[in-house]
Amino acid sequence: TITINIVFSGGLELLFGNERNHSISIPRFVPSNNSTHSTPSSSSSSTPSSDNVVSSIGAVEPKAADLEYLIYHLRDHLLKERPELFMENGTIRPGILVLVNDTDWELEGEGSYQLCDKDEIVFISTLHGG
Repeated sequence: TITINIVFSGGLELLFGNERNHSISIPRFVPSNNSTHSTPSSSSSSTPSSDNVVSSIGAVEPKAADLEYLIYHLRDHLLKERPELFMENGTIRPGILVLVNDTDWELEGEGSYQLCDKDEIVFISTLHGG
């Protein structure tokens, strides 16, 4: 597994239980379809490592954990309310700035950025009512 530090600000933390900082662990390899749901333990009995990916509905090719997977993981496991304010069309909603280790995610390949242990991912909402 890899540990990722997550920070929400600009009001985005309100969607995540009003907590700005999170430290999460995710598998090093994840399903290529970005499924974040655990498979039954009986189907993983032949899998020695928790980093391997096993699907209960046929074979799903594994991929290295990337930012796209992380977005789905955050939606499915940390988001408390209003997912439409966080995601749109399978990616981060426009108006949310994403930083990967203090660098704009657009310079890092956006969703295809492969996550590394101890990465810091910051999500900042730039949308404010008025």
